[in-house]
Amino acid sequence: MPLFEKESRIEVPVEELFRWHTQGPAFERLAPPWEKVHVLERTGGLQDGGKVVLQVRQGPVALEWTAVHRDYIEGKQFVDEQVRGPFARWIHTHQTRSDGPQASILKDHIEYQPPFGPLGALASGYLRSKIERTFRFRHDRTRQDLERLHPFASQKPLRIAMTGASGLVGTALSQFLACGGHEILPMVRRKPRPGEKAVHWDPVRMEMDQDALEGVDAVVHLAGENIGVGRWSASRKESIRRSRVEGTRFLSETLASLKNPPRTLICSSAIGFYGNRGDEALDEKSAPGQGFLPDVCQEWETACGPARDAGIRVVNLRTGIVLTPLGGALAKMLPPFRMGGGGIIGSGRQWMSWISLEDLVGIFHYALHAKGLQGPVNAVAPTPMTNRDLTKVLGKVLGRPTLFPLPGFMVKALFGEMGEALLLEGQRVLPQRLQEAGFPFLHSDLESALRWELGR
Repeated sequence: MPLFEKESRIEVPVEELFRWHTQGPAFERLAPPWEKVHVLERTGGLQDGGKVVLQVRQGPVALEWTAVHRDYIEGKQFVDEQVRGPFARWIHTHQTRSDGPQASILKDHIEYQPPFGPLGALASGYLRSKIERTFRFRHDRTRQDLERLHPFASQKPLRIAMTGASGLVGTALSQFLACGGHEILPMVRRKPRPGEKAVHWDPVRMEMDQDALEGVDAVVHLAGENIGVGRWSASRKESIRRSRVEGTRFLSETLASLKNPPRTLICSSAIGFYGNRGDEALDEKSAPGQGFLPDVCQEWETACGPARDAGIRVVNLRTGIVLTPLGGALAKMLPPFRMGGGGIIGSGRQWMSWISLEDLVGIFHYALHAKGLQGPVNAVAPTPMTNRDLTKVLGKVLGRPTLFPLPGFMVKALFGEMGEALLLEGQRVLPQRLQEAGFPFLHSDLESALRWELGR
């Protein structure tokens, strides 16, 4: 029977390593972003008898994978065994052990058997490489998360209310924070179900469960209408503006009125604040630009004023282009590039200030704890690139040619003002305040970020 083992040293005490697996959705954190895996059901935790049901998608085919946990030893190991799924046999033993007071060893031991007997054995090489690729990612993810969490491990876990918790960034951030022991209270527009840890808010109807927010330590505000979908008609632009400005003002006024307000409000903003600035290098001291997006971003940040005036520490994260195959710009770029139909957009000279999803998660976490950080913070990698250079790097990582440009006139014809603002214009934005604070980027260069996100 084939056997796979991988062992890694992690620079945190073994108690922190084992606890990371038990106190949050660690499986979701360990699922590679290039794989289409979803948890359908989970019962009983990691202790004996616990069960997890997954959906694993391979191309157009969706398979269910049910695993049952056994042989749980607190602080040392747990085992999951496939009882139904794509393998003829799969027994995965997770083990942790101490390697001194400030380090630990993570070991994965897997006994597996491919399906379909001799026919499945023909694919053993492919399966082996897939397992190796997956567990290389899993060990790196575990190490990176724990090394980010460790400097704050001695502090009391936070209760964090979060708008937009089910979105692309909110999902990743919620999972990361929960695995670090923090309590996440999603702010939802529907009425929470009985026993559900959630806070009702409806910025359109101006409804908020204020009592549920009393005493939370921090609020992360991510909600806002997607600006990259559909043409920008006058009504659409007004809807975008309201979703950011009025929703933020309502939230800020509510927080300011609480008897026990949070210490911190982290509010999403965007590098659209700077407008189309050509080759000018921009940091947090740069003046705002002109146009629809700069105007919205200025109003958005100003809407935090009531919270700021009430003594709440407010951080406005001006986020760049978030790179992940799970959604956003990169997910839209991948299909044509993989088919050899990718290319530069417009002149290719427009700057694209990007950030990997994992570094953005790390920036939010850092902002929650860095008490001296407030005001605007550029959430971008330190190496912005032109569209032409980004196209070349993506083609290189995917091993595909980049021969088919998308001319500017076609962008305008297809997408109107939205396409012009998001695809043909750009900003060369630098993370000055994060660099001065010593924030440790995982992905400072684009190629490493893309290889990590795409498993290349």
